[in-house]
Amino acid sequence: MAEGSADGSAGTAVVERPERQRFEMAVEGGLALAYYRPEEGCLVLTHTEVPQRLSGRGLGSALARGVFAALRTSGRKAVLRCDFMRAYAARHPEVQDVVVG
Repeated sequence: MAEGSADGSAGTAVVERPERQRFEMAVEGGLALAYYRPEEGCLVLTHTEVPQRLSGRGLGSALARGVFAALRTSGRKAVLRCDFMRAYAARHPEVQDVVVG
């Protein structure tokens, strides 16, 4: 699958890096990351990372928005094994169309 991108918010691009099995979003001096593993036609979202010094700024939510937008655009579904992504989806019913399990 080719590398793709989606809008997280306020111009932040979320880019899929399938060769690394993760989504990336450039942040001040680093990357916010959402790791996955492909499984039975879905992406299992396993872990999300935002640089500690930038926590509390909504970057994890921007990353999640971009990940779910990329999944929707590509017609894929996600299984949520990451606590952060699970909590985000619970607060945002608009992403339920791409969540399974």
